[in-house]
Formats: sequence, structure tokens, C-alpha cells
Amino acid sequence: MSFSIAQMAKDARKASFSVANLSTAQKDAALSAMAAKLIERTDLILTENERDLVAGKDNGLTDAMIDRLRLTPERIQDLANALIEVTQLPDPVGTINEMKVRPNGMQVGRMRIPLGVIAMIYESRPNVTAEAAALCLKSGNAVVLRGGKEALYSNLVIAKCLHEALVEQNIDPNAICVVPDTDRAVMNELMTLSDDIDLIIPRGGEGLIRFVTENSRIPVIQHFKGVCHLYIDESADIEMGIDLLLNGKTQRTGVCNALETLLVHKDIAEQYLPVAAQVLAEKGVTIHACENSIGYFDGAQAATVADWEAEYLALEIAVKVVDDFDASIAHLEQFSSGHTEVICTQNYARANEFVRRVNSAVVMVNASSRFSDGGQLGLGAEIGISTSKLHAYGPMGLESLTTQKFVVLGNGQVRP
Repeated sequence: MSFSIAQMAKDARKASFSVANLSTAQKDAALSAMAAKLIERTDLILTENERDLVAGKDNGLTDAMIDRLRLTPERIQDLANALIEVTQLPDPVGTINEMKVRPNGMQVGRMRIPLGVIAMIYESRPNVTAEAAALCLKSGNAVVLRGGKEALYSNLVIAKCLHEALVEQNIDPNAICVVPDTDRAVMNELMTLSDDIDLIIPRGGEGLIRFVTENSRIPVIQHFKGVCHLYIDESADIEMGIDLLLNGKTQRTGVCNALETLLVHKDIAEQYLPVAAQVLAEKGVTIHACENSIGYFDGAQAATVADWEAEYLALEIAVKVVDDFDASIAHLEQFSSGHTEVICTQNYARANEFVRRVNSAVVMVNASSRFSDGGQLGLGAEIGISTSKLHAYGPMGLESLTTQKFVVLGNGQVRP
């Protein structure tokens, strides 16, 4: 039987009506069943994931892409834990806020409701399949998941587990649809199905996100590249600044909240950069340095404009000495991707000014960029990190997958 993305979208639309009316208890029970099924099927998931890993290596995927693709028993357990965490989050659906009484006695409020059907287009991270499904289900939405060809076997086996759990819970399995055909033509058709799909969220490389944004007939929430910065202020604590640098750059490189650029105030450069050079060398980090910082590093490459714009997703970092705080802000205004920026400082006023003037989705004071994550920020598993300001900005949790309708409570009022 040939596959039809149009029919899949229609099936998801139909399922969305019943999912929107599930109680919180029903949704949480389904999520718990999904988590249990992932653990129960760990061996099968690892077997299918290995097929993807072998194909990825044969096709020349980078180490960063392989890391995103790889599943382990620990990562599957983390994935199951993320689903359980979603059950513990407040259900936004049906909550009414801002109820106010008008002069004529009417009560006017706003109720949170599901968006309907969400399409996810993503690349080599099979964890997205389960996390997106969990968040969409808890927020009362159906979801169509179109992963990349590099994770096809992993995505399909995860979907099989989720569907088994939904059937056991008497929920329409079409609430979670995974596209089995990764042909570009199928994705192109998916982006035209505005009658059945309400929102598209692409996750992956900049090229994918720009392609979806430019070609979709459906509203798109953009998740552009994560060019995350750490700014070492003149009043920074050196040891703290080193910890933030190492954690942000080397703990896990192939993720969008890893550091890509280090900015250092010139008045602290002589104290900070020799230590930074030593610890980065120990970790094998390639340095792209400006003319004022290159002398601190052995074997550093001279930075170009392309380095200030780069999302390396590897053991590489760009380093720049700036004249003052305003120069750091000017650099961010020119090169920030709007994802996450960090300041390391002991100056309270400077920290406040950084928070006020930097308008990226996440702004941090004396904390690692690696905390720019829905789970770490208390949202549970995130569906993405939006770098577009309309509707949602930053890590997207449950509330970001709902909208609001007006609810009016009257007592026979008519408009004069």
C-alpha cells in the first residue's frame, strides 16, 4: 500500500479532536505507559538505532551528528524519565486566566486550548520523536513527526512503542504519526497541508529551517542555529569563568546550547586567557582567535567573520577580546543567533544591564549555557527552542503548544 502524507494529516486531524478532550489523568496515564514501553523495548530500540548508526558512519556523518543520533540504555532511560516528568507538569489545557468583570456585568477571561495538529520536521535526534509526542499529547495536540533519513529506523521503532501504549490506553494512535517516507517530495507536500496542520516546528540545521520557513504554507516556529556566547566581564571571578567555559563548550558539543564564542573584556584578558588556553588545550579544543587573543593560544587559527557566525557543534570555539562592555553588546547585536547568552560578572549593576540590553531567548548571569533547556528551566521535555519572537520565544514547553480563546460569561446582556 502506498503511503499518503495527506491521509496521515487527515487522520491526525481526526485524532486531535478526541485528544483535545482527554482529561489530565488520561493523558498522564498514557505518558506513563509510553515511558514504560520504551524501557520494556530497550533492546529492540538499540538494535534499530544501531542500523541508523552504521548507515550514518557509512554516509560520512560528522561525530557531532553521530552523537545526536546515538541512543544508549542511559539515554533511553533519560527519555522515559522525561516523559514521566511531563506527567508531573501542570496541564495548561482548560485553565482560565485574567477573568475580569466589564462595566455591564459580563465576565471576560481567556482559556488555554490546544493548537490542533503540530508537524515536527527534524533531523538526526531520535529523542525528539518521543519528547515531541509527549509534549503534544499532554497539551492536547496531535502530532505528525517527520524525522531525517539518518534516524528512520530509530524513529519508527520509537513510534511503534508509543502506538502500543496509546492502544493500551484506548487512545487513537493517529494522535502520534511518524512519517515513514523521508523523500523530500513528501516533506514538500506536508508543508502545503494547511487544512489539517496548524503549525510546523522544524528542528535541525540552519539550512533545513530556512527551507521550511521559505516554503511552508503553514505557520512556522523557527529554531535557528545556537551561536551561544560567554562574556567574561572585567569583574568576573576567574575560576567561575573557567568552569562556565568548560561546561558550556566541552560537556556536550553537538547541542544547540553549547558555547560557540568566548568574549573577554580586555582588562581581565591577561589573567583569564592563559588559564582558558591551558584548559581548552587539555580538552583538545580548536581555537579561532582574534588578533588580540591569538597570542595566548598555541596553534590557534586567526578568526574570520565566518567564525563569529559559526555554530561549530564540535570541540571548536571562537575567542575575541573586546574593549569594554558596550563592545560585547555590539558584538552580540551583530552576531547573536538569538539563542542563549551568558555573562560572568561579580558586578550586580553590570549583570542587570546585560539582562536588560541582551534580547536573546535565554539570558544567563553566572550560569552555564547548558542550562538553556526546557527540562533544566522547569518546563519538562522541550519541543524546541524558538528563536522567533512571535507566539513562543526560547525553550518551548507545554504552554507554548497551546493558544487562548476568549470566554465570556453573561447574564442576558445585549449590546445597545
